[in-house]
Amino acid sequence: MTTTALAGLALGTAALLPSGASAEIKIGASISATGPAAFLGDPEAKTLHMLVEKANAAGGLDGEPITLVFYDDGGDPNKARTFATRLIEDDEVVAIIGGTTTGTSMSILAVAEDAEVPFISLAGAIDIIQPVKPFTFKTPHTDRMACQKIFDDMKKQGYTKIGMISGTDGFGASMQAQCKTVVGDYGIEIVADETYDPRDSDMTAQLTKIKGTPGVQAVLNPGFGQGPSIVTRNYKQLAIGLPFYQSHGVASAGFIELAGPDAAEGVRLPGTALLVADLLADGDPQKAPVTSYKTAYEAATKTPVGTFGGYAHDAFLILTDAIGRAGSTEPGDIRDAIEATSGLAGTTGIYTFGPEDHLGLDLSAFRMLEIRDGNWVPVD
Repeated sequence: MTTTALAGLALGTAALLPSGASAEIKIGASISATGPAAFLGDPEAKTLHMLVEKANAAGGLDGEPITLVFYDDGGDPNKARTFATRLIEDDEVVAIIGGTTTGTSMSILAVAEDAEVPFISLAGAIDIIQPVKPFTFKTPHTDRMACQKIFDDMKKQGYTKIGMISGTDGFGASMQAQCKTVVGDYGIEIVADETYDPRDSDMTAQLTKIKGTPGVQAVLNPGFGQGPSIVTRNYKQLAIGLPFYQSHGVASAGFIELAGPDAAEGVRLPGTALLVADLLADGDPQKAPVTSYKTAYEAATKTPVGTFGGYAHDAFLILTDAIGRAGSTEPGDIRDAIEATSGLAGTTGIYTFGPEDHLGLDLSAFRMLEIRDGNWVPVD
């Protein structure tokens, strides 16, 4: 646990608080910076600290400091709930950013909703924002949207029968369920359906079953963490030879490194503009925020930028933009301003929230990508 007093805005944000605003704006964060989800949470934590530190050097929010009260929940939903309670009751934050995983997000939102404090989740499951909860928002695309983007690409390729191998973690199970809900809309049938525990070290048995299922034309792996990397290596070792799709839950350079460039070659997945920043057209509205964040993050951390840090960037952007427009640090006013956000370009997409939409993104925010020679290449 650390508590850092920093001032600032997300990169590219110009919102200012009016004179007379509170001399301290406390923002809470519960992130999985360590533990099994650290590959997600570590860049999120680094991003939040980087953004407020950079903006502090530029004068902060109308000269007023933001205090970032940061806790590392280690991916434990019980710790996340405890920290959310502490952030609200003891630290008296005006909003919370965090919930690296679906499990920790669900714990935090229960506390935030009860206390009526805005919460911006960094996790993917659709259950976080559907049904709509008054004070809960999120920055990543939903798992259902990922299924739709993947199935749309499969349909374009003429695939009608697929195999699926899903992680049993919160993300994998949720996406598996969502894919089953929408797959029929694309004229596709799941003819093989296998699962694995995220702690498993070998998935060849499940993949062998899929390989032996008649009619399979492509395979989809909903999951995140090390599991999909192992699946990808096993897929290559078994020489299955069918088109292979992963989820947005592994949209980072770390996945390619863990799986190995040779095994990952040809894998397709829905990702964000951030992964192909150098290939964006000059007229792309996301080019400025994507390029600005990528440059700053890689200079500060000496590591490649990734999708997950981008989720934190966008959460901080949305929150500071809302505080500036609200002219208030009252949680209820901030919530209303977030919900009124329109056309705000981030690294993940262009956000337009509303009373019935606390995600603010549509399928156009996804880019279908393919791994070629160890790099991401857009294919749509």
